[in-house]
Amino acid sequence: MPENGHAATIPPIVALAFDFGRKRIGVATGDSVTGRASPLTTLSSGPAGVDWPAIARLVDQWHPTVLVVGLPTNADGTPAALTEPAKQFARELATRHGIDTVTVDERFSSLEASEALRQARRTGTRKRRVRREDVDAAAACVILERWLDSR
Repeated sequence: MPENGHAATIPPIVALAFDFGRKRIGVATGDSVTGRASPLTTLSSGPAGVDWPAIARLVDQWHPTVLVVGLPTNADGTPAALTEPAKQFARELATRHGIDTVTVDERFSSLEASEALRQARRTGTRKRRVRREDVDAAAACVILERWLDSR
């Protein structure tokens, strides 16, 4: 304990999480205070590549202390087709923004997110139909909550 007898205050962690895909990147934000994540948006990552200016705007808006990227793997834990592109995306994020960037196993995150959205629709807490973009942003939430829970 510090000399004043009070426990040291640990500053809250604000995170942006990314569910990387070849067509879309789901984005969520969350923090260590609530331990919860919220979907933000889905960005394009089609033939023109990653929308780096949009990511820069999100970083400027949210001032994250960490960036979390979902790492795709096969059900048995072996690398998937998107494993290396997701790692490259994470490295580029770290280089461009100078923020600690971590990867998290994202196995079944899209499935979990999709089911949660369908359940919300069935119970009436979600009014509109579930779109692919919704699933991507919700999957980023799942990824971020996994990381927050692991800390």
